[in-house]
Amino acid sequence: MRVAFVGKGGSGKTTLSALFSRHLARSGAPVLAIDGDINQHLAEALGGEEKSAPPLGAHLPDIKALLRGTNPRITSPEAMIKTTPPGRGSRLLRPLGDDELHTRHVGRAGGVPLMVTGEFDESDLGVACYHSKLGGVELYLSHLIDGPGEYVVIDMTAGADAFASGLFTRFDLTFLVAEPTRKGVSVYRQYRDHAEQFGIRIAVVGNKVTSEDDLLFLKAQVGDDLLTHLVQSPWVRAAEQGRTQPGLDALDSLEPHNLHALRVLRETVDSHVRDWDRLHRHAVEFHLRNARAWGDARTGEDLTAQVDPEYVPGPAAQA
Repeated sequence: MRVAFVGKGGSGKTTLSALFSRHLARSGAPVLAIDGDINQHLAEALGGEEKSAPPLGAHLPDIKALLRGTNPRITSPEAMIKTTPPGRGSRLLRPLGDDELHTRHVGRAGGVPLMVTGEFDESDLGVACYHSKLGGVELYLSHLIDGPGEYVVIDMTAGADAFASGLFTRFDLTFLVAEPTRKGVSVYRQYRDHAEQFGIRIAVVGNKVTSEDDLLFLKAQVGDDLLTHLVQSPWVRAAEQGRTQPGLDALDSLEPHNLHALRVLRETVDSHVRDWDRLHRHAVEFHLRNARAWGDARTGEDLTAQVDPEYVPGPAAQA
């Protein structure tokens, strides 16, 4: 199941992404964390020793060549764009499989497998936007065959910037982290309005709650979308200052209320039923949009022809 954490900058979405990933890994569940934030702080938030791996954004041509497989509708890796959907012959992946992409691009941080998009560096200034780095994540998720009990946790860019691409439709659930302030819930309104157009499910996770008034404020602002909340955490502050022991077992010392909130998040994810048809339908829709808007002109090809009308998404395609 694919889970995204979004929110205003400073809301704690990276911290929540790390806590949830560690919570899943602590239980023995297969989990892959992906840092899709321009600031690339997820490895640090996960804590412990880091084993880095090459970022996706720097190896997009190789990723395209791998995922293209033998799909006859894609004339070359260069003809693939970030929204190119899989079709018959495409290389489909299993979570944390022994394929070239996972072997090369998955490192570890704090005991959690970690994939990163890469930083926005000086060579990108003035010639690219950060969404070019996220192309590898979008292609990866489009070609991933994951199932119940398997987790991919993505720390996304701050604000509503994720809607600048079709990546927001690649998730099963989007957790919006909101502080109990007017600024904290402003991003929620943007996300809610955009997500409703595509039937995307979002749930609000209150963070840094210090009082009953904070909780009442969140309930008044987001209503039934408020799933759970975390209280202000001395444990998190100590971890950010390097005063907690590294490793997954250290999470046992997190405040009981916050541990309960993590369990609520997992129960919510586990109760969600994957709609493969919807995922693929959205992938095709955004590919057609991008093809007509800029893809055809950039590649010199009719990229709408990359859509395979007989492709059946889901585990059956991999079989």
